[in-house]
Amino acid sequence: MQYRTIAGEKVSVLGFGLMRLPINDGDPAKIDEEKTYEMIQYAIDNGVNYFDNAYVYHNGASESVAGKILEEHGLRDKVKLATKLPTWEIKSEDDCMRILDEQLKKYRTDHFDFYLCHALDKHRFKDIIQKYNVLPFLEKAKADGKINHIGFSFHDDLDTFKNIIDSYDGWEFCQIQLNYINTEYQAGIKGLEYAASKGLDVIIMEPLLGGKLADPSPQVKKELPEPKSPVEWAFDFLWNRPEVKVTLSGMGAMEQVMDNVGYAAKAEPGMLSEAELDQLAKAKSVFDVMALVPCTKCAYCMPCPFGLDIPAIYEAYNQMPVIGGDKAKEMYRKLAVGADKCKKCKSCERICPQGIKASELMPEIARVMAK
Repeated sequence: MQYRTIAGEKVSVLGFGLMRLPINDGDPAKIDEEKTYEMIQYAIDNGVNYFDNAYVYHNGASESVAGKILEEHGLRDKVKLATKLPTWEIKSEDDCMRILDEQLKKYRTDHFDFYLCHALDKHRFKDIIQKYNVLPFLEKAKADGKINHIGFSFHDDLDTFKNIIDSYDGWEFCQIQLNYINTEYQAGIKGLEYAASKGLDVIIMEPLLGGKLADPSPQVKKELPEPKSPVEWAFDFLWNRPEVKVTLSGMGAMEQVMDNVGYAAKAEPGMLSEAELDQLAKAKSVFDVMALVPCTKCAYCMPCPFGLDIPAIYEAYNQMPVIGGDKAKEMYRKLAVGADKCKKCKSCERICPQGIKASELMPEIARVMAK
């Protein structure tokens, strides 16, 4: 395992994201604890020490299951724990302490190594973080030993990202979405460089764009020559940058953990040649032509109050230029509830990190799929 540093702490370049764990009965809240333990143990045995979680992952079950596994198997001292304050849940200053204490209890620990304000955007920073004095709260929690380092994860435009960084001197690290496709999306490469220039260490999420880059279309895959797999290409693009300290992977199977650990063993700044960077740029060009909806299947939008499987609908729609209209429509017809049942309540839009306008997209998807 290769290591870099965040706020002076030695961290593995591969971080274990705990939002896509194996489940039972198709229920996100029913995490398969035995398989999850085996994956966590293997990761730790092979040098992974950064574990990323959040209040909402697996419908709130991820923190409890991870905490139980770490305590029962004596693993807490072997890892750096990161989790997030659900900013959208804060309606008063008291909510911050209530939620943090709940998370510590669920995780069966007395502190978090890294604590993030979750999914900041322009609205949440101004109307929640600043309005309810969240940053002074975090400073006190740090002074009390409940958290060690203060950071934020981010989903908005570059100007907002810079403003959040410049508005507070206490940020130690941040977490942004980045991959070889999203180089100019949200914070992007410019945001990565800006954060580093301001002394913030950067963690990367969505390196595989919700799995799209793990098994890309044949057209994209053609631009990424063997022997590297598409996953290795995607990770190497990030590890090539010295500003990237940790690349998170939401691993859901032991095979993924084993493969990713192997890739991480070779991670070095400057590891890619100019020719290899050109290959990735070509793959991006092909992908961009075919992309329809930028859904990463994070499932923050679920459950839909009207029964739509929103990520699955987007996935079927996105497959149209890849596998053809007939096969994509066949995927779509297998869904229990179609896009035409969207009532435009916009509850999913308020939580979607990608800012996808379902109320506008669903009627179009319904129209295309009905042809």
